[in-house]
Amino acid sequence: DCTLCVPECPAEAIFAEDDVPDGQQQFIALNAELARGWPAIIQRKDPLPDADAWLGKPDKLDKLER
Repeated sequence: DCTLCVPECPAEAIFAEDDVPDGQQQFIALNAELARGWPAIIQRKDPLPDADAWLGKPDKLDKLER
C-alpha cells in the first residue's frame, strides 16, 4: 500500500494499483491472492540466476507455480 517497493523492482514490474497498465488489470486479483500466502519481503535479495532470461518475456503466466 505504501509503494516503497515500486522503485526497488529491477524489472519495473510493480505498480501502485491505480497505475497498473491497461491489459494487466487481471493481475491485481492474482497479486491479492498470492500476497495472502507468501511472506512479505523485508530484506533485499539477489535476483534469481535466470532473471534476465525472463525479463520482458510475454505470456509466462502459465509458468507460475503456486
